Amino acid sequence: MSRENALREEICDVGRSLYQRGYTVGSAGNISARLDDGWLITPTDICLGRLDPAAIAKVNLAGEWVSGDKPSKTLALHRQVYDRNPGVGGVVHTHSTHLVALTLAGVWREDDILPPLTPYQVMKVGHIPLIGYQRPGSPKVAEQVAQLANQVRGVMLERLGPVVWESSVSKASYALEELEETARLWLMSQPRPAPLDQAALDELRDAFGATW
Repeated sequence: MSRENALREEICDVGRSLYQRGYTVGSAGNISARLDDGWLITPTDICLGRLDPAAIAKVNLAGEWVSGDKPSKTLALHRQVYDRNPGVGGVVHTHSTHLVALTLAGVWREDDILPPLTPYQVMKVGHIPLIGYQRPGSPKVAEQVAQLANQVRGVMLERLGPVVWESSVSKASYALEELEETARLWLMSQPRPAPLDQAALDELRDAFGATW
């Protein structure tokens, strides 16, 4: 199997897993992967639980639609991440319930939507800033993400959902899942739990290279 076909299968597997477990619903969300000659990205308004590998859109390095179904309207956002962070191999965007609810209820801080609550959140996710509401596919969002793409592993789009990037599609989905579960813990905890203290964060940095 060629690398491109393997990436098409990986996108479908990740999309199906996220959909079946409720991390995204309906036709919301999108996934992309880096190729040597461009990118693969899920089609616009498609259900991530029912993706066809052959229908996934291919876009060349100039951003031109080459094959497959019409690419997602968030293509410009994905391209900004890839252009500014050469270590990124995959980007995942969902409309995950607890993270969207967090933006409605009020995030911890605009530069960090959640405090450091669990060790795996610190190690696998890190800082996630809030991007103020813009319509889906807005070029203004892509411009803001461009300024952050090489500083963090993802952003939270207000009222829409997380966009997370990593070295592969699968690793991006794992980080996104960790972020969503941390939001769920935060929202269900009353009173709100205290963040990990500086000594705990220092230990995670020294033992695992965490960058919080």
